[in-house]
Amino acid sequence: MRVCAAFSRLLRLDGVWVRSVSFAPDRVLVRVALRRRRLVCAHCAFSTPGRESVQVHESVWRHLDLGVWRLEIRATLRRVRCPVHGAHVEGVPFARHGARFTRDFEDLVAWLATKADRTAICRLVRIDWQTVGRIIQRVAGEQLDERRLNGLFDIGIDEIAWRGGHRYLTLVTDHHAAKIVWGAEGRSAKVADLFYDELGEQRAKQLRAVSLDMGAGYAKSTREHAPQATICIDPFHVVQLATRALDEVRRDYWNALRTAGDHDAARRFKGARWVLLKNPADHTDEQARMLRRLRNAGGHVWRALTLKEAVRAIFAPDLDLDDVGALIDRFVSRASRSRLKPFIRLAKTIRKHRDQILAAIRLKINNARVEALNNKARLITRRAYGFHSARAALALIHLSCGPITLTLPHHKTA
Repeated sequence: MRVCAAFSRLLRLDGVWVRSVSFAPDRVLVRVALRRRRLVCAHCAFSTPGRESVQVHESVWRHLDLGVWRLEIRATLRRVRCPVHGAHVEGVPFARHGARFTRDFEDLVAWLATKADRTAICRLVRIDWQTVGRIIQRVAGEQLDERRLNGLFDIGIDEIAWRGGHRYLTLVTDHHAAKIVWGAEGRSAKVADLFYDELGEQRAKQLRAVSLDMGAGYAKSTREHAPQATICIDPFHVVQLATRALDEVRRDYWNALRTAGDHDAARRFKGARWVLLKNPADHTDEQARMLRRLRNAGGHVWRALTLKEAVRAIFAPDLDLDDVGALIDRFVSRASRSRLKPFIRLAKTIRKHRDQILAAIRLKINNARVEALNNKARLITRRAYGFHSARAALALIHLSCGPITLTLPHHKTA
């Protein structure tokens, strides 16, 4: 078999034939020509038999490595004049517009980015992390279908921090598909407005329930664009607020010990943080002993812990709607009289959102999947700290947690 014919079968590039193969010290150079006679615009489906001109230099794309050797595809392309996009180099079927890598190479890198850390990817494919970010954006931009917003009925809107300096991403999750279907930088009502604008008025009318945290921004946008949807406050966020109130009481008590000059007691109490925040059923023997000492000592910290556990008990799985409503009212009354400022604020917050909390119980809207996806997204953004744009981080989140199925090159049909 001739070398050109062998490489033609080996590369499996659409729409080309191999003209020549040469070997450099560290790479293989494969020169190809397009089979089609008509020129196709790289931005749209426009095609024409007439050319504007011919490139004076070769275009180069990197393909999948051939063992330890880099494999480069080279071709002399023509320029096409599109009535919409003007004159530019024609598109090729084996690479995305603006890329210097073939589709197979970019698909492999995108798949690796969802599975491995930055060091492993960069060493394996021998490109820098910023290039990985650009590849991810191209792959996600091509495969993220606008139809993913069809058929949304129950959604969750939440935010995660993606970089330091209070920089956030707003993520929208489909409860039924358990996929992140939309994202943007920021965490305000204006960001939620962008989602509803892309969703459109007709599809917004199909929304049945929207689960949110207790912030005012997302709720304001939802009431404006989808007034028929029931706003649900997931129990997770209620328990999270109670945990923060407990930690605030703990910090105040620790600071009081330090101010009083009892540094030994302050040092011992500092280790009680995880004892208080951790589920008592998961305590180690040492943590259980410390919890018993806190119970025997009593005081503000122990009362705050009992209030936090009372909030957790409200959302036990075996309780019906009436039981939950009665327990919420009992907790609000008890917390309001606790003389603990963090829990007094919490009681006011729960009283304000009581109907939305009960709506989540009634409609069985559970943010467990949303939080699981958010935790996965947080892990992904920690791996993507080298990305300098939110677009790249969002693209990686869509590839990992969104409605996109990545196919490795060797899984594609011949």
